[in-house]
Amino acid sequence: MPSDNDGIMVILSSPSGAGKTTLVNLLSSQDNYEVSISHTTRKPRHGERQNKDYYFVDDKEFKRLINNQEFLEYAKVFNNFYGTTRTPVIDRLSKGKNILFDIDWQGADQIKNKKLDYKLITFFILPPSKEILFERLSNRDMKDKLIVKERMDQFGRDVLHWINYDYVVINDDLNKCYSKIKDLINAEISNGSKDYDSNYIRNHIDKLTS
Repeated sequence: MPSDNDGIMVILSSPSGAGKTTLVNLLSSQDNYEVSISHTTRKPRHGERQNKDYYFVDDKEFKRLINNQEFLEYAKVFNNFYGTTRTPVIDRLSKGKNILFDIDWQGADQIKNKKLDYKLITFFILPPSKEILFERLSNRDMKDKLIVKERMDQFGRDVLHWINYDYVVINDDLNKCYSKIKDLINAEISNGSKDYDSNYIRNHIDKLTS
């Protein structure tokens, strides 16, 4: 049975290129925070390590895990599967570890719908503008213009899911964005006052989707 000594779950989602993975890694440097490592069927990017960044598996192994109902959440994103296995997450939460999830809106919805007896805080990360997002995607390991276009097209669909998150944070300056998320998590844990302007967020989303 979950208790007051259990850890919390923190989800960060974003459209591709908005910086959620970098933010998750920054948050994981805090005491008692760990990143949930996902399984994926995509190939490793340059510098990514097996069992550290992801558990890289083939389609057959991923489908075996689905059939065995081992996933807390899973989704197909850009023709590759991503998923979080349940047992290691619950085990670490019960030992008081706070778990960070770097997952998309599909996975976030699935975890929310599981209604686990652990505190859950969800964040949706947005870029300051579509122009800056395009620059970030173009500078990543994505020399293929078709891949960048696919990500930009997907952005228009992904951004609509902001409404299902507890907080939306704009990643204009990485350190400020990190501090903002950290302050909101601490306020949630302590039931303190929260510095959060929902009208500003709505106006920003209107600009991104206009």
